[in-house]
Amino acid sequence: MAWLRQWASFVKRLVHVIAKPMKRDLGRGGMMVHPYRGYGSQHEVFVMGRVFRQAALGRAIPRRGMLRDTADVARRIFRRGFAGAEVELSLGGNQLCVTTDRDGYFDVHLPISHALPIDVSWHVADIKVQADGQSTVNAQVEIYVPPPEADLLVISDIDDTVMFTGVAEKLKMLYRLFVRKPHRRTAFPGVASLYQALHRGGSEKAERPILYVSRGPWAIYEVLEAFFQLNRIPVGPILFLREWGVSLRHPWPRRAEAHKRLLIDRMLALFDELPCILIGDSGQHDPEVYSDIVRDYPGRIKAIYIRRVGRNPEREQAIQNLRNQLADTDCQLVLAADSVLIAEHARAQGYISARGLHAVKRDVAASYLETVNERSAN
Repeated sequence: MAWLRQWASFVKRLVHVIAKPMKRDLGRGGMMVHPYRGYGSQHEVFVMGRVFRQAALGRAIPRRGMLRDTADVARRIFRRGFAGAEVELSLGGNQLCVTTDRDGYFDVHLPISHALPIDVSWHVADIKVQADGQSTVNAQVEIYVPPPEADLLVISDIDDTVMFTGVAEKLKMLYRLFVRKPHRRTAFPGVASLYQALHRGGSEKAERPILYVSRGPWAIYEVLEAFFQLNRIPVGPILFLREWGVSLRHPWPRRAEAHKRLLIDRMLALFDELPCILIGDSGQHDPEVYSDIVRDYPGRIKAIYIRRVGRNPEREQAIQNLRNQLADTDCQLVLAADSVLIAEHARAQGYISARGLHAVKRDVAASYLETVNERSAN
C-alpha cells in the first residue's frame, strides 16, 4: 500500500508539472505564448519561445485538482504551434518584432542600443503577441545578463553530467525527482554546491553566467526547471539541443553533438571577452566536441571537466588520447569520478573559493553516508 501511495503521489505531481503551462490561459483557450528564459550581454540578448493555439477548458471541469490537471494535460497534448504570429520583445527601450515559424517557434536576437542597468543580472522583458482574428497576448520573460565583474563563463551539459538520467531512464529520473527527497538520487552528489561555487567564483561575488544544454526536447522544460529548483542548483537559461520528431522544417532529427556545437559557438561569440569552462560526461560525445572547441578558440577554454559514467577501458583510453592532444594548450581536460575531484581542480586554479570546495566535500560525504545507511537499513 505504501508503494501504491508513492506512485499515486508521483503521478499526481508529474501531471501537475506537465499541466502547469496551461494554467496561464485560465481555461479560455485560444492563442498562448510560452517564452523560455533568455540570456545575453550588454550588446545583444537571445530569447526563444513558442506560440500555441490551444483548446478551451470545458465548463464542467473544476478550476483546480487532479481532474483539472488531467484536462490540461490533454489540452497540452493536442495544442498546436501557431504559425505567422507577430512577437514583439521589449527590454529597457530596446524592441524587436519577429514572426513565428510554421511550428510556432520564435527566436529573438535583440541588439541592445539602449544600455541595460548593470546593477542587476536578471532583467524582465515584455512580450506582445498579435495575430489576425486573435486577442493580443502579453507575457514576460527573464533574461540573464552577467554583471561587469563576471570573470568566467560556464557551459554545462545536463544529462548524466548534472543529473542521473541515462537517456533511456527518463521515467526513473522523474520518479526520483517527484517522489524521493530532492537531494537523493536525482542530482549527482555535490553538484548543487559545485555549481554554486562556480557561479560565485573565488571572490564569492562573481555571479558568473552558467548556461545549461540538454539532449532533451522543449517539452520537458518545466520538469528540468523543477529539478533545478528542488536541488538548489543555480538557475540559468536551459538551452535544449533539438526538437524531437520529424517535421517539414526538419525532415530528419538533428544530430545532438552538431547542434550542441552551434549553441556553444553562439554563446562564445556573445560573451567574447570571457574565458570559459566546459562541463560534460564521458558517455556521449562531449570530450570530442569540447576538444574541437579548444582548438578553434585558442586560449579561450580554460578547463574541460568530464564526469566519468561507466568504466569502458576503450572509452577512457580515447579520452586520455584527447587529453594528450591538448597538452600543448593552456586547457586541462579533467576526467573525474565525482564532484570533489572537479572542485579540487577548480580550487587549485582559483575558479572557486576554499569555502566552495569545503561545501562540495561536505555534501558528497553526506550523500555517501546516507547511501551507506540506506543500504544497511535494507
